[in-house]
Amino acid sequence: MPTSEKSTATPRSQALLLLAVTAVMWSLGGLLIKSIDLNPLAVTGVRSAIAALVILAFVPRPKFTWSKRQVGAAVAYAATAIFFVAANRFTTATNAIMLMFTAPIYVALLSQRFLKEKTTSTDLVVICTTLGGMTLFFLDYLGPSGVFGNVLAMLGGIAFAGFTILMRLQKDGSPLESVLLGNVITALIGIPFLVGRMPSAPDWPPLLLLGVVQLGLPYVLYSRAIKHVSALDAILVPVLEPLLSPMWVFLMLGETPGSWAAVGAMVILVSATFRYLGPLLKGRTIFERTSSPLSSVSSAKLRR
Repeated sequence: MPTSEKSTATPRSQALLLLAVTAVMWSLGGLLIKSIDLNPLAVTGVRSAIAALVILAFVPRPKFTWSKRQVGAAVAYAATAIFFVAANRFTTATNAIMLMFTAPIYVALLSQRFLKEKTTSTDLVVICTTLGGMTLFFLDYLGPSGVFGNVLAMLGGIAFAGFTILMRLQKDGSPLESVLLGNVITALIGIPFLVGRMPSAPDWPPLLLLGVVQLGLPYVLYSRAIKHVSALDAILVPVLEPLLSPMWVFLMLGETPGSWAAVGAMVILVSATFRYLGPLLKGRTIFERTSSPLSSVSSAKLRR
């Protein structure tokens, strides 16, 4: 029995590490997007076209089943990418990434119904606290531009939650095809917006970094990790992203988040981190399986 427990813990620990690396790579998005002087949809399209080429290197012969789950995940991915880039252009990087990070709320509400992954009392505390922190973001930017960007970011969070659930439903298959298809859809939507304003020479380095380092490679890692963790884990583990994204923008571009947004960010980060400190306080590590179906791998689950 100990042997069996060890073998199941190892894939999950590796998956959690992959998610952490993914979060660091994702966190470059805000900085790179704000460094490009193009229509947000054009940026999204070029970024996804490059990412699709990267993913093809890992799945040279993709298997498209055209199932509802595969296509649904692809559409949700495209919506997530578009909302995220647009939000970064209409609000601060802090607001964009932290409001996207409300996705755990929706994942927790949907996991039990669609994935049979139960939500624990600790998860409910985290969700309520996250919701409270989210409301603080709207206290700094009351103008129409700030509110519009915040709404786009919230819609991105809903789309990302749907993407996570649909990816987790493909845990026994190859979810990377959904990411590939999602990038193709996003590219087809966004590239036409290049008409009349092609990228200049200074735009190409950040565009290439967005497509390869910030999108393509991390989603390859994410697609592998999501087979071995719960859907809520896949949303909550990469807490490094919302912490690092505004930091890169502040250090490189001097964009300072509002005071209320900073407080809201801390509330959300602390609540998400608490979920993983709980097991440590009880003498377990976050890599160990627990009795909760939400953090177990045996019932088939995962997340972002």
